[in-house]
Amino acid sequence: MAATPTAIPVPIEGRCSYFVEKKNRFCRMVPAAGRRFCGEHAGAAGAGAEEENTRKRILCPLDPKHTVYEDQLEKHLKKCNSREKPKPDYFIQDINAGLKDETEILDEPVPISSLSEEQLENLIKKLRKVSKGMDCTLKDQIMSHPALHDVLNDPKNGDSAFKHLKQQASILGNIERLNLLGPRRCFVEFGAGRGKLSHWVGIALQEAEKVYFLLVERVTTRFKVDGKHKNRNSVFERLQIDIQHLCLSKIPVLIKEKLPVVGIGKHLCGVATDLALRCLVETYPTRCKERNEEPVAKRIKKTDTENDTSVSEGSEKNELEQWIPVAGIVIALCCHHRCDWRHYVGKEFFKTLGLGPVEFNYFQRMSSWATCGMRETTLETSKINIKKRDDQTSDNEEHDHEGYRKTDDNPGGLPGLLTVEERKNIGRLCKLLIDQGRIQYLQQKGYNASLQYYTDSLVSLENVLLTALPRQSSTPDSTT
Repeated sequence: MAATPTAIPVPIEGRCSYFVEKKNRFCRMVPAAGRRFCGEHAGAAGAGAEEENTRKRILCPLDPKHTVYEDQLEKHLKKCNSREKPKPDYFIQDINAGLKDETEILDEPVPISSLSEEQLENLIKKLRKVSKGMDCTLKDQIMSHPALHDVLNDPKNGDSAFKHLKQQASILGNIERLNLLGPRRCFVEFGAGRGKLSHWVGIALQEAEKVYFLLVERVTTRFKVDGKHKNRNSVFERLQIDIQHLCLSKIPVLIKEKLPVVGIGKHLCGVATDLALRCLVETYPTRCKERNEEPVAKRIKKTDTENDTSVSEGSEKNELEQWIPVAGIVIALCCHHRCDWRHYVGKEFFKTLGLGPVEFNYFQRMSSWATCGMRETTLETSKINIKKRDDQTSDNEEHDHEGYRKTDDNPGGLPGLLTVEERKNIGRLCKLLIDQGRIQYLQQKGYNASLQYYTDSLVSLENVLLTALPRQSSTPDSTT
């Protein structure tokens, strides 16, 4: 039987005739009138006689991945996508970073694999001692929401998609449980990625008035879902910025509308959680207070002189006090091994337990034992090797934890005396200890905060949800 001939690719009409071998297709750029090749490929090998007649192209000094005509370099640098762009008003360097104490900066820390058996045992004993006073039993708050009913029952969903939808449904259900799912609010999604969590909140509130979404993500994201809400009541805005430098009180929509903010996040990685908490409960309310105090006095004075009517200063102050800048926080926690002592909000909690940056360094690494390296190795299941892992998870928006992550078994490493289950429990204790520091921080800032399981561990190994409501409003009311 004769073989079917393979179709020979041809360039698209009106597009560049250069064949890109890496992509196994022709370039799709539009060439100048009368030319076969785009500017990028006119001087490339294989461009034929056209190469001799073209102007010289050089590598862009801002990004060598593309080229530019040498005689147009100056013009190109002004519009190159890789140029340093002007910082927006809401960018304030390190505003949420926390105070930097030079005395607490560690030298290169000793990896766990270099600890002696005695040192490791002492570290674990210290962890268990400080954990005795903690409530290690978290309540189940596994919920769902009608907004995701149809998509959850779609047979076309793969296993991974179904798991993420279940998590999003439970987070949405918990937002509703806390009376945070309503009109006249601004939802700030930290580590938004494609914006899936905000998308479902938007679907649930598609008939509500004055609902705004700020999607905070430091990197450019493909396949965003924001566009699905263009013709709905909700307003979506992306902020491409590191949370460390984000000042919410300078966001135009928050200045204008004065809507209560609800901070949300799905699998907010390690240090990003601490930065987001400080951004919400410390930086934002403080800045709002500073911004509002002076105008109140000015408005009172102006009203007295122009309208000759008396305005009660006390009523103005009461109005400001009733406006709650942050109505609530609902964040699914993740990747405690990516926490950092400088940015950690629970430093005071650690210090009251007699712990410091050294213990924090080891505990945050050991926290990965709860979700990583839990497979049984070829060694005895009652013995394990302990080895530092520099990069234990990929930094993507969804943080898949399907199955157990592989560890690098190192026969030359430290011979441990821990069973797999013991190691998992130690990892959970480390996570809980770090999260308890966050809970105490929120309580000191005037919030009722708690931890709960929001999904089954079979759906996600990172299944803890942090929630917080301001004490003066356990059931937040909408502002008009």
